[in-house]
Amino acid sequence: MRAHEAGALHGDLGYRGPAWLRTPEDVNALVPQLWPRTVSRTEAGSLQVGGVSVADLAAEHGTPAYFLDEVDLRARCREFASAFGDADVYYAGKSFLCKAVVKIVHEEGLFLDVCTGGELAVALAAGFPAEKIGFHGNNKSPRELERALDAGVGRIVVDSFDEIARLTALAQKTNKKPKVLVRVTVGVEAHTHEFIATAHEDQKFGFSLAGGAAFAAAAKIIDEGVLDLRGLHSHIGSQIFDTSGFEVAARRVLDLQAQIRDARGVELEELDLGGGFGIAYTTQDDPQAAGDLAKRINKIVESECELGNLRKPKLSIEPGRAIVGPAVFTLYEVGTVKDVDGIRTYVSVDGGMSDNIRTALYDASYSATLAGRTSVAEPMLARVVGKHCESGDIVVKDEFLPADVQPGDLIAVPGTGAYCRSMASNYNHVPRPPVVAVRDGASRVIVRRETEDDLLALDVG
Repeated sequence: MRAHEAGALHGDLGYRGPAWLRTPEDVNALVPQLWPRTVSRTEAGSLQVGGVSVADLAAEHGTPAYFLDEVDLRARCREFASAFGDADVYYAGKSFLCKAVVKIVHEEGLFLDVCTGGELAVALAAGFPAEKIGFHGNNKSPRELERALDAGVGRIVVDSFDEIARLTALAQKTNKKPKVLVRVTVGVEAHTHEFIATAHEDQKFGFSLAGGAAFAAAAKIIDEGVLDLRGLHSHIGSQIFDTSGFEVAARRVLDLQAQIRDARGVELEELDLGGGFGIAYTTQDDPQAAGDLAKRINKIVESECELGNLRKPKLSIEPGRAIVGPAVFTLYEVGTVKDVDGIRTYVSVDGGMSDNIRTALYDASYSATLAGRTSVAEPMLARVVGKHCESGDIVVKDEFLPADVQPGDLIAVPGTGAYCRSMASNYNHVPRPPVVAVRDGASRVIVRRETEDDLLALDVG
C-alpha cells in the first residue's frame, strides 16, 4: 500500500514516516507544488483560490466542480513560451479544451494542438488562428481532413499510409498543399503506464522507425510532391519525469532525418518532440520546471544535430498536462464515512469515476485534503471513493484525512485539470460537473454543469 502525503509540507519537512506519527498539522497543511499558485487557507481554515473561499464557491456553483486558477494557467503558458524561446509551444488540447481555455492559450502566445474534428470545432469557434493549429490523430476521417484544409490549419501530423493517400487526394482535389509532419514511432519505452506510453512498437500510433515505415512514408510524400513535408514528429508518452527518453527519441528521429537528406536530398526544417511532461499528483512526484526542460531538450537536439552534421531544425513541443493539470482542483462534498474493520475508512463523495476516470483507468495516484475547515483530530488512513456502482470507483486510493471527517465536509483533490473533465462521462446517468475559472476575487463558469434535462434531451425514445 502506498500512502500519499498530501498533508505534508513539500521539501525538508516532507513526511516519510508511518501513519501513526502524522500530526493534525501535517494533515491540514498544503503542499505548494500540488496546488495552483493562488490557493491558500483562510484564517477560518477554508481553502481559497483567486481570493475566493471554497465554501463560497461551493455555495454558488455546487459540487462536484472543477475550479481553475486562471492566474496559474496563464503563468504556466508564459513559462513554457519563455523557456523554449524560439521553439513553437503547442498546447495539447486533448488534456482539456473549452472556448475560454482556447482564448487564454492564444492570448498567452501559444500554438494549439487538436486531434479530432470536435476539438478543431472548439478552437475555430473560439477564434483561434487556424494557421497556429496543428492537427493530430491516428484515424482522421476524410471529413475531418477536408475541414482542416478548408480552415487552413498550420500543419497536419500524418499517422498512416491510408491517411497520406486520403490527404493527398483531398489536396489534389482542392488544389492545396498542406504542411505535414510524419509521426515516427521511435521504439522508446517511456517510464509510464502501458496505455499512455506511445513510442514503443506495439501500439497504434505513428510509422515504425525500426521497420522502415517512417522512412517510406517520408519518401512517398517527397516523391509525390503533393504534400509539403516539413519535418518529423515523435511523442514517447505521458507523465514523464526523466528527459533521457527524449534524448534517445531525438537521436533516432534525427538519424532518420539524415537518412532522408542523404537519400532524397531534402533536409527537413522542423522537429516536434511531443509532450508528456510530468506533474505532481502526490509528494512522491518531482516534476521539472519548464526552464529546466527547455535547457535539457535544446541541449539534446543541438548535440545530436552536431553529431549528425545537420542544421538544427525548428523545434516544437506539445505540453498539455504540464500547463492545465496543476491549475485545477476538484471540489467534492462528503456524503458518507464508513470504517471497514480497522483496515481503512471509506469517505464517499458526490462525484467519482464519472468526473475522474484516471484512477480506475491508469491506476493513477491523487492527493486530497479537507477543504472547508481545519481539524485538530488525529489523522486516519482513508480511501476517497465516488457514488457510482463500481468497486473500482476510487478517486484517491490512500490518503490521510482527519479522523473527524463527516458528511457535509468539503474535500479538494488537486491536479485534476488534465484528462479529468475531458474524459468525463455520464456513467450511471450522472451529469458532468462544471468548470469554473477563478481570478481576482471573482468566479465565472466556463463550462456549465450538465443537468438531467441535458441527458434526457439526447434520449429520443
